[in-house]
Amino acid sequence: MTEFFASGHAVDVVLAVLALETLWLKFRGVGWHDIMSTLLAAVLMMIALRAALTGQVWPMVAIPLALSFPAHIYDLRRRKFLRAG
Repeated sequence: MTEFFASGHAVDVVLAVLALETLWLKFRGVGWHDIMSTLLAAVLMMIALRAALTGQVWPMVAIPLALSFPAHIYDLRRRKFLRAG
């Protein structure tokens, strides 16, 4: 199990589940814009986690992690959870 996580394959499983969720949402009639804005932050965080687990240099962890925050804020504003101004 240690090798499963250290190799980043655990994250690959999560990314596969997110891909299946994307297909399921599209099958249910959800638009691509809604799907992508919802899942983008999660995908970016998983990419950062995979980089951290596999011992990549810090920018490979920091950049996708930092990009996930504005993606999440965009999704929240799009859903009107946060009020603009």
